[in-house]
Amino acid sequence: MGAHESMEHAEHAEHASGSNKKIALLIAVLALFLAISETLGKGAQTESISKNVEAANLWAFFQAKSIRRTVVITAAEQGKLTLGSLADDAAMKAAVQKQIDDWTKTAQRYRSEPETGEGTEQLAEKAKHAEHARDEATAKYHHFELASAAFQIGIVLASATIITGMLALAYVSGVLTIAGLIMTALGLWWPHLLHLH
Repeated sequence: MGAHESMEHAEHAEHASGSNKKIALLIAVLALFLAISETLGKGAQTESISKNVEAANLWAFFQAKSIRRTVVITAAEQGKLTLGSLADDAAMKAAVQKQIDDWTKTAQRYRSEPETGEGTEQLAEKAKHAEHARDEATAKYHHFELASAAFQIGIVLASATIITGMLALAYVSGVLTIAGLIMTALGLWWPHLLHLH
């Protein structure tokens, strides 16, 4: 091998080394973005599960209150029938009427109890709010998962660039980085812009 060939070989090796450093930097950046999107995804997934459980619990409480309310309304209606069939016993009629009034008030309280937030109206509102939060977190999770996939594929392609020397793979990796960043941004700020589920 002549001196000229040795110089060309050394220049090629130096160029490849500089290119590999850039690819290694790209992989490091992709790994950073991957870690961020994975962390955001796990947080969104946990929130989604938590809000789903909260909504289910609130709907169960709503159903229990609705059943109690129905039982009390039925008792009040039965009391009204009893009241009509009573003879001229004023004390008995007054006692039955008082019980009917108590049942009616209880039924109204079961329907709306703003001071405790445990009436069926308030429970339904809370459950709907929890469902909305769950849907929001689920939408975020889907975006972060897609972002993570883009970053992972980008890392694989960038790594393949070092082995194969095909710079086109590095460019595709760069495009995947941008796509991953876009999906992360959508997950953070506009999770319902794209419907992914």
